[in-house]
Amino acid sequence: MKLFNLSLKFKGFPLEKAKHILKTIQDTDDFNDYLKTKKKAIVTYHLKHNPFYKNLAQNANPTDWNSIPVMTKRQLQQPLTERLSEGFSIKNSYVNKTSGSSGDPFIFAKDPFCHALTWAGFIDRYGWYGLDFNTSKQARFYGIPLDKKSYYKERFKDVLSKRYRFSVFNLTDTQFEKNLNIFKTTRFEYINGYTSAIVQFAKYLQRKNIVLKTICPSLKVCIVTSEMLFPEDRTLLETQFGIAVINEYGAAELGLIAFQDAEKEWVVNSEDLYIEILDENNKVLPYGEEGRVVITALYNKAHPFIRYDLGDIGKLSKESTPNKPILETLVGRTNDIVALPSGKKAAGLTFYYVTKTVIEKDGNVKEFIIEQLKLDTFKISYTSAYELSEEKLTDIKNAISKYLEPNLMVFFERKPSLDRSNRGKLKQFKSYL
Repeated sequence: MKLFNLSLKFKGFPLEKAKHILKTIQDTDDFNDYLKTKKKAIVTYHLKHNPFYKNLAQNANPTDWNSIPVMTKRQLQQPLTERLSEGFSIKNSYVNKTSGSSGDPFIFAKDPFCHALTWAGFIDRYGWYGLDFNTSKQARFYGIPLDKKSYYKERFKDVLSKRYRFSVFNLTDTQFEKNLNIFKTTRFEYINGYTSAIVQFAKYLQRKNIVLKTICPSLKVCIVTSEMLFPEDRTLLETQFGIAVINEYGAAELGLIAFQDAEKEWVVNSEDLYIEILDENNKVLPYGEEGRVVITALYNKAHPFIRYDLGDIGKLSKESTPNKPILETLVGRTNDIVALPSGKKAAGLTFYYVTKTVIEKDGNVKEFIIEQLKLDTFKISYTSAYELSEEKLTDIKNAISKYLEPNLMVFFERKPSLDRSNRGKLKQFKSYL
């Protein structure tokens, strides 16, 4: 029985129609014309049927894309009922909320067809690796709401979606041993979840000298999402799991944004999204240049996401085409920028990565986060089996001085555990400036 498909149909989301439309889009001969038509159509629709957007985009001309304003998350932080299009309500739309990882959480809506099309996209991409949401068992490393109603709602969704959920709040060896026993007795086909939690499980396997696929031969692939995947971590996961590791990039309000194919190309979802890379003045940057990730949802009639600034910084490959944009890099969030005393700026994850190359070499440190307290002052909190030596602390400071700039104040604090969000995500860098 196809419980996943039936659950979407039961909730009023026309999955079969969405699959058909997705296939039609993929078979389009002139993709430039398709994008031009859909961009104009979604702007025209919201200017006519959405008072919120009409007020926001007073000077917008659907035939002139440069006249379309960029939307920010702050502009959407008002009651959802004031942002819905005519004919849509909370009852006849899919309603959810963003994770808040950007610092600007809000509630959003999708019309039923748009939501179904989002799932059709996920089904298509996961199918690249022989995965079926109706039959393929998922080992899920995600957070879960702790209030009773939301908790059991998520558990019920897990049953319908063939998922077993592992805790991302308890990352101790004791818990990992329990996880391993479940892998021994369950025919999981894939792992999916937050990068940091999955990496910690892989480190446990490394310490025990265990390759997961020897314990669970049915495993095909590991899909990581929501947090950065560094090259060293990919190597660790591939080694300790014995399977391919796929990087997924998405957002709750938009769905699947990019998904890696078998050639490790991060293929952008161009079927129902339109992605642009903009500079600080909202000018479109050419392929190969780094800037703000701005996305248009081409099918969401319930709520406008038109030239929507996601809050991320990335770059499209020079090999990109309109029907196959390739995400070359995803640096991090715009609010994760390190401002330095010299006036230099760097992505917060650059700071994290420089430190990571030194701090994890001997396997002592399990996790760490970096906080910028002042322009020249940083705090590194970490969990480890034992205190970092003075030699190691000096190595870290020297690396930071070399790759960022000298004369920065860095101090360290060893903790029994690190604070995660209420969904279980680990925010690796935070600036208080």
